[in-house]
Amino acid sequence: ANIGLAPWDSFSMGISYHTPLSYGAAHIVTSCLIVAIDLLMREKVGYGTILDAVLVGLFVDFYDRMGIVPDQSNVLLGIAIMLAGLMVMSLGQFFYMSAGLSCGPRDAFLVGLGKRLPKVPIGVVNTLILSVVLCGGWLMGAPIGIGTVVATFGIGLSMQVVFRLVRFEPRGVMHQSLFETTRTWFAPATGEESSAN
Repeated sequence: ANIGLAPWDSFSMGISYHTPLSYGAAHIVTSCLIVAIDLLMREKVGYGTILDAVLVGLFVDFYDRMGIVPDQSNVLLGIAIMLAGLMVMSLGQFFYMSAGLSCGPRDAFLVGLGKRLPKVPIGVVNTLILSVVLCGGWLMGAPIGIGTVVATFGIGLSMQVVFRLVRFEPRGVMHQSLFETTRTWFAPATGEESSAN
């Protein structure tokens, strides 16, 4: 959209300004640190967490090098693209969070904090987290613009709207840890298969 980075993106970009890391590598390092926080909060870490932590940063660097998505030069079009992107992202969060294979590092942190604030809507919890992260990105000199403001308040709002439409409460999902999922792959067959043997 070319109107300012979203909060977590600004945080990773800020790190890349002060270290030899690329933006994608900074995203991966940040993800690993958040996984440690998730574990301290006793949130389950599963295949979804690991894949998100590693692949998002790699794909961002890949798409950036390929130049597949052109930068927008029209501010209004940029805002429209960003808002549409937020809704698509929230729908994607619903799909992958409802699978129960554990959230990505940032969403696991959101759910963990949301469980500790059960009376606060999950979208508001997300906005609080993003506001703090945004301050970190800004202090490190990351580009902040109108899109940053839209993302800071729009991500939580779009999440709240989409989750209400699909009647989804992420705090209620029982996720599988890495070990639980792996164990199901190697568990002996049950039901009709085992009775046939």
